[in-house]
Amino acid sequence: MDIKTVGVVGAGQMGNGIAHVFALAGFDVTMTDISPEALTASVDKIAANLDRQVTREKMTQAERDAAMSRITTTGTLTDLAKLDLVIEAATEKEAVKHAIFAELLPHLGEQTILTSNTSSISITRLASQTDRPERFMGFHFMNPVPVMQLVELIRGIATDNATYRSLEAVVEKLGKTSASAEDFPAFIVNRILMPMINEAIYTLYEGVGSVQSIDTSLKLGANHPMGPLELADFIGLDTCLAIMNVLHDGLADTKYRPCPLLTKYVEAGWLGRKTDRGFYDYRGETPVPTR
Repeated sequence: MDIKTVGVVGAGQMGNGIAHVFALAGFDVTMTDISPEALTASVDKIAANLDRQVTREKMTQAERDAAMSRITTTGTLTDLAKLDLVIEAATEKEAVKHAIFAELLPHLGEQTILTSNTSSISITRLASQTDRPERFMGFHFMNPVPVMQLVELIRGIATDNATYRSLEAVVEKLGKTSASAEDFPAFIVNRILMPMINEAIYTLYEGVGSVQSIDTSLKLGANHPMGPLELADFIGLDTCLAIMNVLHDGLADTKYRPCPLLTKYVEAGWLGRKTDRGFYDYRGETPVPTR
């Protein structure tokens, strides 16, 4: 299938990044969100990011303007129904995703490929609640989308080969690299990354090291660009907890038990950068460790 039109459900951090790269690659993109303010902020962020690329001479002003002209927004979810490809990039809660698909399904065109940007939830289970499990896939972008080169492609048990090949071609057109992952909890990247972050939180919880010493140790001792606690704040502690719960529930292994300190931070509403507090406090000029 030759995909030309793309719908993005959710105008948050992932949604606006996905819209950015698709528009830049020549696709016509329609974004939707339940919040009009989120849609406005998302378009403004995409424009600012593209402006930065023009300033750095990564693209021309004409390329920037052409990309922006390909992005439209709507507050009506069903406006995405006749597009070639729909990417759900809403919050990492399965009930929310099911509700989105249930509203879309009666209006979807027969050819539309339906995908989820979920970072951990079963693709087979999501697909089973739709009328097109053969044209349903996991389409997992990394954050921040314009910078990160990888896209995980996850087939459900019923996904057909034509759908997989279509999305593989889309990833190539975006200038990114795809990796095929089997449909098991958290797929590849988060199956490996999240337990490392969770173990860093246990290391903090048990008093083995401070926030600063843990992050410094991994940056300088393992050559990581960001420390694990800094990275957790960037991802969002609520997202980290949700993925750890999927791993723990789906694989029934105690090694995936979320650290109680992670749960406590989420209960406090300290979710990282997006709430200005997590393992660091971001309310001042320089981030300050909170423990």
